[in-house]
Amino acid sequence: MKQFFTLLSFVCFFSITHTTTGQSFIKRYIANLINDTTDASKPRFIAYPTLAYSPETNLEIGLSSLYIYYAKRDTTNRLSELSAFTFFTLENQYGIWLENAIYTHQDKVFILGKIRLQSFPLLYYGIGSNTPEEHQAIVDANQIWVRQRVLRKVKKNFFIGPEFDFTRLSKVDFMENEEFEPIDLPLGHEGSTNFGIGAGIVYDNRHNVLNVRDGFFSELGFLHYNDGLNNFEFNSIVSDTRLFRPVGQHNVWATQILGQFNLGNVPFNQLALLGGETMMRGYYTGRFRDKNQIAAQTEFRFLPLPLGFSKRIGATLFGSVATVFPNTREIDMKNLVWAGGAGLRFLLFPKKDIYTRIDYSFTREGRGFYILIGEAF
Repeated sequence: MKQFFTLLSFVCFFSITHTTTGQSFIKRYIANLINDTTDASKPRFIAYPTLAYSPETNLEIGLSSLYIYYAKRDTTNRLSELSAFTFFTLENQYGIWLENAIYTHQDKVFILGKIRLQSFPLLYYGIGSNTPEEHQAIVDANQIWVRQRVLRKVKKNFFIGPEFDFTRLSKVDFMENEEFEPIDLPLGHEGSTNFGIGAGIVYDNRHNVLNVRDGFFSELGFLHYNDGLNNFEFNSIVSDTRLFRPVGQHNVWATQILGQFNLGNVPFNQLALLGGETMMRGYYTGRFRDKNQIAAQTEFRFLPLPLGFSKRIGATLFGSVATVFPNTREIDMKNLVWAGGAGLRFLLFPKKDIYTRIDYSFTREGRGFYILIGEAF
C-alpha cells in the first residue's frame, strides 16, 4: 500500500518560506487560505504539492487543486466543485485525475463525473473474495477512464439524464509475482476499449457536497456496453445511497450503501473494485474484485470538536463492511471484510464549511493514511 509521508502544501510551503524570494508570497497565500475573509459567494481555489512513495512507483511527486463556487455567485445555489490531481514518478509513470460535481443556476442541470488518464502500475490480487494478501501480479498499462452524467432537473431535487463511460486499457504488461505459480490471465489482460451508454436517475437534496450536514443522495445508473462498439459486451448497474443527519448542533451521522452489479463478459479492469480513499478506506483499490460488490459504511463526525481554544478542529470515527461475489447465489457472509478508523478535521474554508480530512484506517491486512479536502462521502 502506498505510504504518504508528506502531503499538504502547508508542509512544503513552510519549508519554502526560509528563502527570501518565496517568503512573502507563501505567507500571504497561507494567511488568505486559513483566514478566509472573502465574501462567502466568491469562488475559492487551492493548490498544494504532494509527495508519496510505494515500491511499485518509487518516489511520486504531484500537485492537487480544488476550485469551488456557486453558480452566478448566488449562495442559494448548491456549491459546485472541480478538483484535479496530476503526478509523475521516478519510474516515468504519470497521470491526471479530474473530478466534477457541477450545479447550474437553480439546479437546472447537474453534471457529475470523473476523468483519469494515467500510465501507472496496478496491483492485481486475482478475482474473487478469497484471493491471497500478496498481489499476484503488477499490471503496467496506460489507462483512460471517462465517466460523466449530464442530468436535468425534472422536479425539486430529482434529476434524470444520460450517462456514458469510456474505458481504454492499452500497452498492458502482466508482471507476475515469482512467489506464486503462474496465474490464469483474466479477461482483458491484452487490453480493451469499451464505451458504455445508459441513463441515470438521481435524488439529491445536498447543498454542500464536500460536507453534508443534513441531506439525502441516491443514484441509480445503468450502462450497456455493446459488442459492436466494444471489445466486450456487458451491462453494469450502480446503486449509491447516502444519508446524512445532524446530531446536536455540530455533529453529523452519515451512512452510505453502495452496490455495483455486472452481467456479461466484463474485463478485469472494469469489475467491481473494493477499496480506495472513500469506501473501505485501508484497502488498496482493487484488493478484491469480482462482477458484483455490496459495501456499506457509517461515520460519526464532530464538526467541530468542543475544544474551547479553537472552532476549526474536528474529528470522525468510521467503519465499513463489504464483499465481492460472482453472482447472487454465491454471496457468503463469511467473505465480508471490514475496515475502520478515525480522523482529524481542519476547517479550511469557514464560510463554505469545508474541512481538510486526515484519516487513519486499519483492516485485517494493514493500515491506510489519507489526507484530502472534503469528506469521504
